[in-house]
Amino acid sequence: MRELPYTPKAVIGRREMVTLPELHLTLCAKVDTGARTSALHAEDIESFEDDGHLWVSFTTRGGGPGTPAHVHRMHLHDRRRVTSSNGQSEWRHVIRTTMQLGSLVFPVELSLTDRRDMRHPMLLGRRALRRLLVAPGVAFLHGEP
Repeated sequence: MRELPYTPKAVIGRREMVTLPELHLTLCAKVDTGARTSALHAEDIESFEDDGHLWVSFTTRGGGPGTPAHVHRMHLHDRRRVTSSNGQSEWRHVIRTTMQLGSLVFPVELSLTDRRDMRHPMLLGRRALRRLLVAPGVAFLHGEP
């Protein structure tokens, strides 16, 4: 067996509780090594320009449809064409923010999309999982919901 070209920062399970401090959200995220980009549930997504900078406003809910809505306004980091697991391709707004997973804190890019029909409001893709190992047989290694 070959050795890893890096030392992993942590081992995570198939689902983990994460905190997005800038958005004041703590939520359950599904780890998806098949997805390149991470995704966050968002509604009412609108981009606009202010003082020569691109911004995006959106509404999100940390705990599902019955929880209070949080309205956010953030710098628009990018717009990307993302192909979902069902094969449909769409343009998505991408924000850059800080994510806390257990004792780890690192920057993450999140595409904004309507995930209300999904079980988890957030999906962690490969870009966010760099230097982490995934143990698919366990969940919540870094804190229970």
